[in-house]
Amino acid sequence: MPDRNVVVTGPHQVLIRDEDAAPVRPGTFRVETLFSGVSAGTELTYVKGTNPYLGAGWDARLGLFTPGEPATPYPITRLGYMEVGRVTASRTPAVAEGTVVAMTYGHRTAYVGDPLADRLVPLPDDLDPILGVYVAHMGPICANGLLHAAADLHGADVRDLGDGVRGRRVAVVGAGVVGLLTALFVRRFGAASVVVVDPTEQRRDVARSLGLQTLDPAAADPAVVLKTRWRHAVDDRGADVVFQCRGQTDALHRALRLLRPQGTLVDLAFYQGGADSLRLGEEFHHNGLALRCAQIGRVPRGLAPSWDRERLSAETLELLQDYGDAIRAHLISAVVPFEQAPGLLTELARRRRHELQVVLACS
Repeated sequence: MPDRNVVVTGPHQVLIRDEDAAPVRPGTFRVETLFSGVSAGTELTYVKGTNPYLGAGWDARLGLFTPGEPATPYPITRLGYMEVGRVTASRTPAVAEGTVVAMTYGHRTAYVGDPLADRLVPLPDDLDPILGVYVAHMGPICANGLLHAAADLHGADVRDLGDGVRGRRVAVVGAGVVGLLTALFVRRFGAASVVVVDPTEQRRDVARSLGLQTLDPAAADPAVVLKTRWRHAVDDRGADVVFQCRGQTDALHRALRLLRPQGTLVDLAFYQGGADSLRLGEEFHHNGLALRCAQIGRVPRGLAPSWDRERLSAETLELLQDYGDAIRAHLISAVVPFEQAPGLLTELARRRRHELQVVLACS
């Protein structure tokens, strides 16, 4: 029986392709997929055709997008980064048959991995395996945001993930998966206050179900609300740190307005358009704010190798041990059969369907 792989051949063109199963050679292992989480941000940019890698080259040495051939042209044959599977064959002592692992090999029914080239995180027996979709990549993205906040305060002398939020007043803009997991990390590490700001009522409902405070930007200006509530001194009001987790520039502008003078915004969002609604001559300029981009491709300077993706995955596992039941109940909004992936991804990309977290089930 062939393996099956979700492939994007062009904008809004998604199909499942049958592929011959790769042999399990010495040093490799075969994992059969149980669950594959859908990222409503990054991977949908390939379905929509808005990802910058589709229209420009990428010079990794200079860190620059360049004119010319696309860095990642269609077809996209490896889509997705939130997989959980069971090892069904192994010819390496690094992983035993029967182990349930979190990996990042894309939406496919099976994969032959190499422990020297592929990240794999064994899941504990007492963890619901569907929660493993967050362990290899999505959870570490959020944990890395907290690590950047910690580095902003302590430089290379970061002792634990809470060093940037413990005892501080924190706002999270965006109640998607990244925002909600980040807010749970912030609460777990002892923030004095954490408030989630999002314009969508359903997402605010989910945040409240997780025990988080929320603000509706349509009901009242969140900047006025939080700067009235969070007073440090007469002319020093607002959030100590803001995590911006919504990929729209008006959200970035709103997030900057929440900060106290000389506060830091840690940006976890992925923007795909221009920035007409961003006004850097206003609060950013007058309050002397700092903007840090936190992406999973790197940890803050000076913190490697003690802080690596393996450690961020371990932090994610601890978060899931504490909040797993609530995350399973409230974050995962739909579990659909793998065969429905093409229609699902197209509907999500065209905004004909709205889900917080969809998981493809392969068994």
